[in-house]
Amino acid sequence: MPVKIFITRNIPAIGIDLLKEQFDLEIYPGRQPISREELKATISHVSGILCLVTDRIDAEIMDAAPRLKIISNHAVGYDNVDVAEATRRGIAVTNTPGVLTEATADLAWALLLAAARKIVPGDRLMRSGTFTGWDPLLLRGAELYGKTLGIIGAGRIGSAVARRSAGWRMKILYFNRSRRKKLESELGAVKVSLPELLGRADFISVHLPLSGETRHFLGEAEFRLMKPTAILINTARGPIVDEKALTKALQEKEIAAAGLDVFENEPQMAAGLDKLDNVVLLPHLGSATVETRNKMAEMAAQNLIRFFTGKENIYLVNPEIHNTAIGKDN
Repeated sequence: MPVKIFITRNIPAIGIDLLKEQFDLEIYPGRQPISREELKATISHVSGILCLVTDRIDAEIMDAAPRLKIISNHAVGYDNVDVAEATRRGIAVTNTPGVLTEATADLAWALLLAAARKIVPGDRLMRSGTFTGWDPLLLRGAELYGKTLGIIGAGRIGSAVARRSAGWRMKILYFNRSRRKKLESELGAVKVSLPELLGRADFISVHLPLSGETRHFLGEAEFRLMKPTAILINTARGPIVDEKALTKALQEKEIAAAGLDVFENEPQMAAGLDKLDNVVLLPHLGSATVETRNKMAEMAAQNLIRFFTGKENIYLVNPEIHNTAIGKDN
């Protein structure tokens, strides 16, 4: 009897084609996330789930899948999966690390440039038909050259964002648990405390993982430490930033602007955020390139294939789970 795999939403064809060759595959056809009730009703006989970052896989969902052996998360972050609970049950959890580093770093810079140079208001003005000609006071933004970029979380993506600053000859400050000696030698980056980074940086880019420790890592107190000319970029996870506090800070011009690709309660936003001209809003596009999404789908599929064929080179989030599956739905 073939192993049954459920995919919670359509992914790029490269991943689906790989899985079809090996498994009894079922794919939720909707464009929106599957409801919890529908997910629970669908997975009673599956041995593997390929889920997206929008799917909360917790004890209740695992209870509905008594044969579940592996959760393959189509993402680098895995805060949507209760890894501790999965580990307790002997369920492997995998992710797709490294693949989206460059795409997300590109997007962070797209948001930074758009917020700094008022690209979105300028585009709106041109489309409205109300542009009457060049004006020396029109939509004046912030220059980047020689300014200070603060990186909160200097892992793969944070470091890639910092490296892209070289053309602007920016000063780099970073807040991270450990030193990044390569970043320091390449760019002259300086490791500083969070308050110092917030007080000195002209542009601040967030690249922390979401955890209990980092939820609302930036809130009212942190915004008060920032320059009134500061611009905040978040391409990590929405709940790292207290969105209501950010909205208030933008409304009251405590900081100059923000660029957001992620939100605290996606797809909803904090009340009033969408009414502001000093924020650029994107619908979670960090990894949204053809190349990256194809690679993510391929990696998520290969994690399942390698798990059920007993191969070791899978991206386990909980390595204490040993890969003992024998490739049968038993």
